[in-house]
Amino acid sequence: MDFLNEIWQTIAKNRSRSILTGFGVFWGMMMLLLLVGVGTGFVNGIKMNISGISTNSCNMGTSITSKPYQGMPEGRRWDITTDDIDLLRKEVKEAETICPVSMPFASTNNVRFGEKTGSYYLFGVTPDFLNMVSIKLMGGRYINEVDIRENRKVCVLGYKAYQQLFAGENPVGKMIHIGSMQFRIVGVADKDVREAVQMDEVITMPLSTFQRAYNRGKTVDEIYACTAPGVKAKDMETAIKTVLKRVHRIAPDDERAIWSSNMEEIFMSINYVFIGLQALLWLIGLGTLISGAVGVSNIMMVTVRERTREIGIRRALGASPWLIMRQVLAESVLLTFIAGILGIMAGVGLLNVANKLLPAIPNIPEVDAQISFGLAIGALVIIVLVGVLAGLLPATRALAIKPIEALSEE
Repeated sequence: MDFLNEIWQTIAKNRSRSILTGFGVFWGMMMLLLLVGVGTGFVNGIKMNISGISTNSCNMGTSITSKPYQGMPEGRRWDITTDDIDLLRKEVKEAETICPVSMPFASTNNVRFGEKTGSYYLFGVTPDFLNMVSIKLMGGRYINEVDIRENRKVCVLGYKAYQQLFAGENPVGKMIHIGSMQFRIVGVADKDVREAVQMDEVITMPLSTFQRAYNRGKTVDEIYACTAPGVKAKDMETAIKTVLKRVHRIAPDDERAIWSSNMEEIFMSINYVFIGLQALLWLIGLGTLISGAVGVSNIMMVTVRERTREIGIRRALGASPWLIMRQVLAESVLLTFIAGILGIMAGVGLLNVANKLLPAIPNIPEVDAQISFGLAIGALVIIVLVGVLAGLLPATRALAIKPIEALSEE
């Protein structure tokens, strides 16, 4: 107890210098927590926006051929058909689900209910589409196989269409006009909180109905596919492209004829970006904290210099080198610990303020800026380590002081 009191008295004696010295550590710890907390919040917000998208999936569509092949010229346009989908389901064992989609189709005020009108995207889909993009229903049901087989004029409203056309009224079972045709509403999609896959403005209908209503024949615009267990999305993507190129007489090495988006690769790239971002934030925060530690070390060097006679007297009276070193290290650790704790408190407080202010800023994803319990414990460990490192050089300098020279010091 006397030891701690002695340390505190030493720090308190030079109050202004101690405050200015500790401010560097305080600022460094606060910035570390702010950077890591806000950065983690942004990362979590972005991950939430893309949650529900199957990481083992890909989607693809047609483009213009870039090479001649088997008598077919380059620059040729071609279409994927429902016959291709049936063939892919038989031959591509790497795929667990293959879902054809006709999209997008939108025009001004293309949907009407009573006196209310709106402009929405129209998707022609199969029942598998529900799981491919993780649509949740707040009422009714989704498109089923009977709808596809019988070309039923039914549809599922996106949340925005439901709000604008019905304003909270239950629309299931009611008729709406899509273009010049009437469709019966069989389901309503819940609000999609994800920004990366926005389905709120989409009205889905059976693929067969879409093709017939808009004279699309057997043509589909895109293929959504999900891998079988244990299969990489890249292998499935390659297998699908191989079949399509063979059927439509496209050169096997024509990379432009089919565009594709591999979610497995996209998610991997996003994860690398997240790891790099968090590493950069840690580097910046720790750099700021270390600069504060350097300030503490410099001040402790000055303190040791000022206390040369005191240290010499202690050595002359028999104080061991360890006692001298312990005194200097303890002062350094206590100073950094107090400043670091205040920095943690300030950082947590500012993170709470950020959580209240950031949602009000337009085009900012939802952020839950916070630090984990593990990070808080890690911060305390970092504080102690910083204090020890900041005090090592001054403590070594104190040990080098010889009693005779110290007593003759003016």
